[in-house]
Amino acid sequence: MTKVRVLVGTKKGAFIINSDAARKKWDISEVLFGGLPIYHIKGSPVNPDRIYASQTSDWFGQVVHRSNDGGKTWEQASNQFTYEGEVGTHLWYDGTPHPWEFKRIWHFEPSLTDAETVYAGAEDAAMFRSTDGGTTWQEQTGLRGHGGGNYWQPGAGGMGLHTILIDPTNPDRIYGAISAAGAFRTDDGGQTWKPINRGLVSQYVLPDPNAEVGHCVHRIAFHPSRPSTLYMQKHWDVMRSDDAGENWYDIGGNLPTDFGFPIEVHAHEPETIYVVPIKSDSEHYPPEGKLRVYRSKSGGNEWEALTNGLPQENCFVNILRDAMSRDELDPGGIYFGTTGGQVYCSPDGGNNWQTIVRDLPAVTSVEVQTLE
Repeated sequence: MTKVRVLVGTKKGAFIINSDAARKKWDISEVLFGGLPIYHIKGSPVNPDRIYASQTSDWFGQVVHRSNDGGKTWEQASNQFTYEGEVGTHLWYDGTPHPWEFKRIWHFEPSLTDAETVYAGAEDAAMFRSTDGGTTWQEQTGLRGHGGGNYWQPGAGGMGLHTILIDPTNPDRIYGAISAAGAFRTDDGGQTWKPINRGLVSQYVLPDPNAEVGHCVHRIAFHPSRPSTLYMQKHWDVMRSDDAGENWYDIGGNLPTDFGFPIEVHAHEPETIYVVPIKSDSEHYPPEGKLRVYRSKSGGNEWEALTNGLPQENCFVNILRDAMSRDELDPGGIYFGTTGGQVYCSPDGGNNWQTIVRDLPAVTSVEVQTLE
């Protein structure tokens, strides 16, 4: 029987929420890692019971947890993330050189073909890979060493590698996105990387608004059937590329504001995309206090507000970049969590929303597994 498992990371622990394919009744686990910040929790598509969770705090530092039974029990994996070779510097907030320092893992991306291989996106920005289930980690040095890493600079939330997308048709092609450096692509399995930011404009951030690196990308997404078409939620601007990131163009269209954090693509409709606009870069809550998901069925520019079941007054939550996901059912479900502790599900692609849990700690990430 098909089931849905929702993995939720929060500022004070993680939760696992289960439902059958109807997605009407939800069973919520006890809090996992109670009181501890969980930046991201994600399962392997090869072995869904293999789940990784990134716990990070000032007191305990980085702790990687691993489960082999769908989250029933957990063990610690390796927490040794070492920058390889000459560490070098990036730019600090004031524009002066600052040495690279490991702070935390923002994102896990398990391999699409090997249950033992997983990628990890770090702050300060770097990509690490493990081929033994997280027992050891090695930096993919080509990303920091592509030649422009010394010009990367942290955004307000830090300088983290937050998005990793593996092309399902070509495992050597991987996309990465960094705040505030931009988007990058490798075509040789991570040996070498190139910036893919042509068309991005950051007129309020950079001395050169068309710079090759330095853009504050919040999230990128694609549909597995068309991995060369990328969608991006940027620090202002919603963008699209139809050539694997070589060129980007604006698809913000009639959105009330093009500032936000997450962006997601429908499981069965490559041109149907979702964003949650936030008022501005200093006011991280929905315009007019109305929580609205916006959907475009045309790949951008033409957007409709989805509100049925969402609060339409006095709502001042935010939705973070890793806090939106989808299931693979038909009709396709869309999910997101808020900094107010609610997790919402729409089992019909956004037409109707239900709160599957509320009053959790602030939600940092939402990932959905469709289980057979």
